Amino acid sequence: MQFVKSAALLAAFGLSATTLSAQEVTLRFQHFVSPASANPTYFMQPWADVIEEQSEGRIKVELYPFMQLGGSAANQYDLIRDGAIDGGWVIPGYQPNRFPEAEALELPFMTTKSGEEASAAAWTFTQDYLMDDFADVHVIAAHMHGPGIVHKRGAAVGTVEDFAGLKLRGPSRPATLLLEELGATPIGMPVPQFPEALSKGVVDGGVITWEMSPSLKLNELTDSHTDVAGDRALYNLYFIWAMNKDVYEGMPEDLRAIIDANSGMMASRWAGRAHDTGDVVGRDLMAEDGNEIAELSVEQTDRIKTLGETVTADWIAEMDARGYDGAALVEAAQTAVEATRAAN
Repeated sequence: MQFVKSAALLAAFGLSATTLSAQEVTLRFQHFVSPASANPTYFMQPWADVIEEQSEGRIKVELYPFMQLGGSAANQYDLIRDGAIDGGWVIPGYQPNRFPEAEALELPFMTTKSGEEASAAAWTFTQDYLMDDFADVHVIAAHMHGPGIVHKRGAAVGTVEDFAGLKLRGPSRPATLLLEELGATPIGMPVPQFPEALSKGVVDGGVITWEMSPSLKLNELTDSHTDVAGDRALYNLYFIWAMNKDVYEGMPEDLRAIIDANSGMMASRWAGRAHDTGDVVGRDLMAEDGNEIAELSVEQTDRIKTLGETVTADWIAEMDARGYDGAALVEAAQTAVEATRAAN
């Protein structure tokens, strides 16, 4: 955050007192993907624009893609907490075992294929279970993306057996556990590393959303894209949009109120809806380029669901061993998802 300190300083740079009253705070938010991808396009930039508009220019939000302010996607939470940046986009799962309760939302087939619905459930679950975990930052929104899709070189996977031996990128611990159950060799990596890993043959493919496919050039780097049958996502990923706590608390009360008015459930739904919009665009672009678009049969999807139940049961046992109530966390996540579906 940058405060303009004096009219004299402004005058030295040819600025007026009007500028002083018009802009009091500059917030630098960072993320790790292309500015042309769905969340920056349909959520982050519009959110920044609304903040600036509602504050009548007193808050300026600067967005930095591709980790331009330094650090890595994996340590984004710490960059925000420590004040290296004012805010940004965080995938807690990029730091395995640090925020274990959040993994309940990422278990196989937990969420629906609607990013907006999943994000509403994520905000509810976050309020009930995760705010203590994120107590050293200010959480603006908690959200999920749309359904995770299997993207690979060569023909689409059609059966569980087709996963055997494939080296597939996984974004989170629950996703890699499922890939392992499927017989694949999971390789965990943040999204910025995925295209290079594909181009160098480090992986045969990976799981990620439709909406990220164009910005990662998956139309060129892969040949096929496979979803599961039904309305449940193979896997999902949990995100937070957060600010440095001292920066937030140091803002004037009326400016904090503008951040607050664009936070919580409405912002979480907005972020999830951005992924839904991008998924439609991404899928269409992959199809237009002639890539194979496939969907597993109900029978094969049911086989994967059974393997997913094993992942969930093992996760519950692991959480219990760590002192958490694993079954209660899974039930709470399921309840939040079902309540959101019923409300919609």
